[in-house]
Amino acid sequence: MKVTRDVPSTRAAIAEARRNGRRIGFVPTMGALHAGHMSLIEAARRDGTFVVASIFVNPTQFGPGEDYERYPRDTAGDLRQCQEAGVELVFMPAVTDMYRSDAVTTVHVARLADTLCGPWRPGHFDAVATVVAKLLNIVQPDRAYFGQKDAQQLAVIRRMTRDLDQPVEIVGCPTVREPDGLAMSSRNAHLSPDERRRALVLHRALGDARERIQGGERVAQVVIDRMRAIVAEGQPAGIDYISVVDPDTLQPVAQIERPVLVALAVRIGQTRLIDNLTVDPSGRCP
Repeated sequence: MKVTRDVPSTRAAIAEARRNGRRIGFVPTMGALHAGHMSLIEAARRDGTFVVASIFVNPTQFGPGEDYERYPRDTAGDLRQCQEAGVELVFMPAVTDMYRSDAVTTVHVARLADTLCGPWRPGHFDAVATVVAKLLNIVQPDRAYFGQKDAQQLAVIRRMTRDLDQPVEIVGCPTVREPDGLAMSSRNAHLSPDERRRALVLHRALGDARERIQGGERVAQVVIDRMRAIVAEGQPAGIDYISVVDPDTLQPVAQIERPVLVALAVRIGQTRLIDNLTVDPSGRCP
């Protein structure tokens, strides 16, 4: 496994792989790797690609008072996991390598960035779209892999690459969960044992929504109200949103007639957790 820390050496390593007839698979991460990240790497390996992973905690996507300084970092552990998972190249740039001091360009994906988490995290998805656009330009992969757990991020990136005609296939991979259902996240490390137990209300609420929708409930507000009652049992510090939206446009749905994305963002203690589930009212797996 090779580790690069600047753009020229990264591009050189990828160019060599292409000369050897390899297709490039890319897994962008912010480190603190867990089984969810490993599932993305495994998907890239199954596709037979030259697997590139990036580890970069992007400061621009953390708003005031958010957890940039607290964000877990374990470089040695991350590299060990990448090695064991079969990653062939790890790109670990410094902030100064990713952002010139006089940079003025950002990417904004209208509408998709302005709903769900958007109002609660102003500018977050502009920062995400910008850094992903830069990483895609540097790595120039054939395929890039993202988790469905961050469904809004996945939708934003898909629309960005389509609208900008970026020659990459965006592959969405299923959410990886703990045995008790909690979606894996680097931020789970911030939860105390009691908060970890209370956080299970997110998964319970999503499961209830699926049962109700597949059981015939078609009024989104009824589903949302019941989810809110379940989440309240976990004594959250706050509920940012509980929404039923179109999976592609992320716009609210009043009547559930087609597959929908059920999504929520909840604060347990000082930790903001997100989760989601795509539900087909017919009972089929979307």
